[in-house]
Amino acid sequence: MSLLVNSYFSPDDLDVLRGALDAWCTERRVDIKSVEAQYAASAALDLYQAGHDSREKPLDALRDREAA
Repeated sequence: MSLLVNSYFSPDDLDVLRGALDAWCTERRVDIKSVEAQYAASAALDLYQAGHDSREKPLDALRDREAA
């Protein structure tokens, strides 16, 4: 689960994260409001904070997590 204490996300950050999550949900035909998407969003936040800071980086990392 993400630790968002004292975290700040700019509008650009949120655009990157939403774009990655939207793409992930579309690829897997998952409703953005589903529990599965909520877990993916949490993972995307963790990945973003760990340096996966472009739209493709968190999306690729989400794909890699699923393959593992």
